[in-house]
Amino acid sequence: MDFSLTEEQTMLKDLVTRFVQDELLPLESTVLAREASGGGMAITDGERAKIDARAKELGLYGLDAPEEYSGSDLPTTTMVGVWEELSKTCVDYHFPPDSPNLRMLMQVCNEEQREKYLKPYARGELISSIGISEPGGGGDPAAMKTRAIEDGDDYVINGRKIWIGKAGYSDFTILMASTDPEKGARGGITAFLVDKGTPGFNVARKIPMIAGRFTYEIAIDDLRLPKTAVLGEIGNGYGPMQLRLSVRRVQMAAWACGKTRRALDMMREWVNQRRTFGSLLAEKQAIQWWIADAETKLHACRLMIYNTATKIDNGEQARTECSMIKVFATELAWEAIDHAMQSFGAMGMTKELPLQLMANHIRLMRIYEGPSEVHRMVIARNALKGRVVGL
Repeated sequence: MDFSLTEEQTMLKDLVTRFVQDELLPLESTVLAREASGGGMAITDGERAKIDARAKELGLYGLDAPEEYSGSDLPTTTMVGVWEELSKTCVDYHFPPDSPNLRMLMQVCNEEQREKYLKPYARGELISSIGISEPGGGGDPAAMKTRAIEDGDDYVINGRKIWIGKAGYSDFTILMASTDPEKGARGGITAFLVDKGTPGFNVARKIPMIAGRFTYEIAIDDLRLPKTAVLGEIGNGYGPMQLRLSVRRVQMAAWACGKTRRALDMMREWVNQRRTFGSLLAEKQAIQWWIADAETKLHACRLMIYNTATKIDNGEQARTECSMIKVFATELAWEAIDHAMQSFGAMGMTKELPLQLMANHIRLMRIYEGPSEVHRMVIARNALKGRVVGL
């Protein structure tokens, strides 16, 4: 079995590496200062416009979008390297469009929806969000209470959604709602497309999070949508949503690997020059073991991610593998960044280094798209039933 990257994958990964070094890393000090002063860590519209222009010039827009929509139609295995490189900085930038929502739209959009949503989204002209979680709902989307009731040619929806990262400024939202509570996840959940500004779809509050980020809560009050707003089939929203979640979890695992690599590189450079008690930090056994364990786990993690991505590209069921890499990668990154911060001593506690933003981002990732405990439950449940994963 060949685990090496193809020449094209290597060239793209190298291109993204240079893009990060030339366009994103120079912005780090500005982002760190902005976040430290309470302004959040998001880049400004002006900064984004400049970066977007360069990304377009280099052909980095729509990498996994369909070729018919001016995309490159790249597989998940190729995108892993892109996601990993982009996460080696605390500057929050991703090449449009957002891959998980793109994959969901590609799977279930009808022709009218392809023209209105998918095509401009694939070209990076629209921003999307997705409403799944609900207050008090925890990590169980199948128990959602937001209810969509058929009313003639429309659906009327009421409920509440929370933890929607882009809801305050997205052009459209993929809204998950229950159309048959008795069926739950097995035929009772439907996806709807909601345009920005639709009456009844209201931003209730903007919630500040750690890592200088924000999320939103949405109040849905008598939201009336035509049946043409149904995304896919009535009652069959759970399956496409799971595909979307699987791609996001692979993406998150790749992000965690990138942040682990950055933390280890920063630690290696520091411990090879910092002397304490008559010797370099690099000569201390504790530091050496931190680095040895992290390098070993990072190598294993990357192999797991590429194996999972290959299964997704082949149309195979990979939910257990996605749970495994989500837990393994985020916990690896958390440990590696913590050790890097420890090796820097007091400087590692400052907001002058990117480590604290990286650590807080990983801490968020251990919760969203399913907390580690839920993923462990999924892994154990399948293992106990004899569903053992393998190559």
